[in-house]
Amino acid sequence: MSAEGAIAALNGDDTPRYRVAVRALCEFTARAGDLDLRFTPAPTAQQGIAGHQVVASRRGEHYEHEVALEGRYGALIVRGRADGFDPTLKRLEEVKTHRGDIDAMPANQRALHWAQAKVYGALLCRERSLDSIEIALVYFDIEQQRESVLVETMTRNVLEAFFIEQCERFIHWAEQELAHEAARTQRLTQLSFPHPDFRPGQRALAESVFKAISTRRDLMLQAPTGIGKTLGTLFPALKAMPGQRVDRLFFLTARTTGRRLALEALTTLGMAHPPVDEGDPGIRTLELIARDRACEHPELACHGESCPLASGFYDRLPRARQAAVRAGWLDQQGLRRVALDHSVCPYYLSQEMAHWCDVVIGDVNYWFDTSAMLYALTRQHQWRVSLLIDEAHNLVERGRAMYGAEFDQGRFAAARRDAPTALRRPLDRLWRQWKALLRAHEGDYVCLESPPRKLFNALSQFVTAVGDFMVDTPVALDSVLLEAWFDAMQITRIADIASEVDAEHYLLDIERRGRQATLSLRNVVPAPLLAPRFEAAHATVLFSATLSPSHYYRDQLGLDIATPWLEMASPFTACQLEVHLADHISTRYRDRRASLAPIAELMAHQFRRRPGNYLAFFSSFDYLEQVSRALADHAPDVAQWSQSRRMSEPERDAFLARFTSEGQGIGFAVLGGIFGEGIDLPGERLIGAFIATLGLSQFNPVNEQMKARMEALFGDGYRYAYLYPGITRVVQAAGRVIRSPEDRGVIHLIDDRFRHHEIQTLLPGWWTLPRGG
Repeated sequence: MSAEGAIAALNGDDTPRYRVAVRALCEFTARAGDLDLRFTPAPTAQQGIAGHQVVASRRGEHYEHEVALEGRYGALIVRGRADGFDPTLKRLEEVKTHRGDIDAMPANQRALHWAQAKVYGALLCRERSLDSIEIALVYFDIEQQRESVLVETMTRNVLEAFFIEQCERFIHWAEQELAHEAARTQRLTQLSFPHPDFRPGQRALAESVFKAISTRRDLMLQAPTGIGKTLGTLFPALKAMPGQRVDRLFFLTARTTGRRLALEALTTLGMAHPPVDEGDPGIRTLELIARDRACEHPELACHGESCPLASGFYDRLPRARQAAVRAGWLDQQGLRRVALDHSVCPYYLSQEMAHWCDVVIGDVNYWFDTSAMLYALTRQHQWRVSLLIDEAHNLVERGRAMYGAEFDQGRFAAARRDAPTALRRPLDRLWRQWKALLRAHEGDYVCLESPPRKLFNALSQFVTAVGDFMVDTPVALDSVLLEAWFDAMQITRIADIASEVDAEHYLLDIERRGRQATLSLRNVVPAPLLAPRFEAAHATVLFSATLSPSHYYRDQLGLDIATPWLEMASPFTACQLEVHLADHISTRYRDRRASLAPIAELMAHQFRRRPGNYLAFFSSFDYLEQVSRALADHAPDVAQWSQSRRMSEPERDAFLARFTSEGQGIGFAVLGGIFGEGIDLPGERLIGAFIATLGLSQFNPVNEQMKARMEALFGDGYRYAYLYPGITRVVQAAGRVIRSPEDRGVIHLIDDRFRHHEIQTLLPGWWTLPRGG
């Protein structure tokens, strides 16, 4: 919350000042009672902006929209923008957009809104010397386009007293934060690299990151595994924070392993060490965990009448928050320990601590998703942040997923079948619109030229109905109904987003499989939606072992054409890795059956030449299973184990546990899946890989439509839709073999197309490709 958190010298006064937004001040001081999530979910940011504009358009010509206000109290500078002021009525308005029955809003949420309005009122009276004003809460229903207005007339003295009361509740914390900022600056200034020397290439990596942040530039880094990318980016990013007055550093990753590596790097830098005394730890680190993994009572609903950790949450939060900042190191275990010591929900304590921690480690969705918390906090508090995006090549597909949605007929049919009586009507209305859409568009695959507005309206009404039902019924929803509700919220949100970008960036289609059908809103190019998120950061460093060709990632991610792209030299040498081309085998779909025996023979020959642990990658589970059977017939003595569809976490762990230093066998996996990247099997745990595919996406109507869109947008449909993503999967999978300068291994690239010059130019430069097969 310190944004600002900045120390400012104002009017020649060297007294440290703490800047805080009105909303942040009131969220700290005016929240009490239970955590209660039963009220209908808030509208999206875009819907909220639109709602505010509608309200403003209904006011007179003298109405002042977004009035900037600022006031001081001691070391505090409190500022923000009041939604509107009508000088003829002397009425200040605080506008809140919502869905559903406004009477269902929890009392403590209403109290928070009044607190914000009254603080704005106090600041306005100060600035314009007003003796009294009207304070109005304007609740605007985005679906009904209807206003509910609550008005109170308040004197300047009453408002001033309220303002001082909030400041007094916050000022001790503000003073603590100013002291923490000084301690953080001192610790980061003294921070040194934790090893006697950098790894080969790691110094150049670190220097590039420091320079990018110091010059406020985004940077794309292709750096091979083994160079120490995580430590090599975190160390310079931390060192750059004091000089650039960076308030927060966010390390974002698409995989759990990325979070673990970041925490290990920070531990190496000494950040996990507790303070010698009870003073400030200097750096506060937070690991953000998904709600379903952090929840202590998944069978209970998130409100005080159901969950004991939600009951009185805001009353116990101050002590929990204080204990958390004192601890400083809030990985999953550390945060859970603090939360349970104070009987509060660990997940929502983590949401609170995101306001107060210097380094936050979490999934990329916390910055890029439609409801991204870290992005919202940065805008709210006007933080200056640096972003480190780990395994950045994943952001293309993750971006598409975050900005896509689907209506699955089976899921909504199940929800309708078992729905409570109160929800039958909106579900029946939704079902009628769905059936009407299917009747209007026949065929196994259909692209729609325009959005089905009646269906989307029915989905929006369903969302509201479920929200109202949850308020009136203090029990957890059936999981099937809850999933349908989440889907409906996502569809309506994405439909609004899709309407604001060029039509070519979205694909709207219906797929039929037997008696089931799915309506999908597919994001084709996430660039226009991701670009504003990059612009909101002070600097962003995107790094991966596979971030080429650079123009492809710039185009897909929305990075400026001038964004630098650097490739770090590999710490590995060609003698560490044997690369073989099995160009006598075709893995094309039409040649699959003929390829089974040759691949099995190749795998058995390599295994007998050098026994040990291998990974074998295939383009699909069907292909994987066919080759697995062929190998079992040809070489029954070779141990093997396989990835299966929808593996649980224990099953994944069991798969990887087979790769021991003394083990021998072949693990079968799907290219681009959970074992194709992000796993670390150094030394003798993995000595080779067979990659029996070019990694190209399946040829089907959807991918052909994606190809056509890429052709229209970039003039290179095949490469953008098929080739570049496919080769990235191949290189990532091959990268599992050599993990350190001591490793030795072998890779077999199985397909005649690997012989083509264009394909080979996309493979790592340090590989030595044989002239013969």
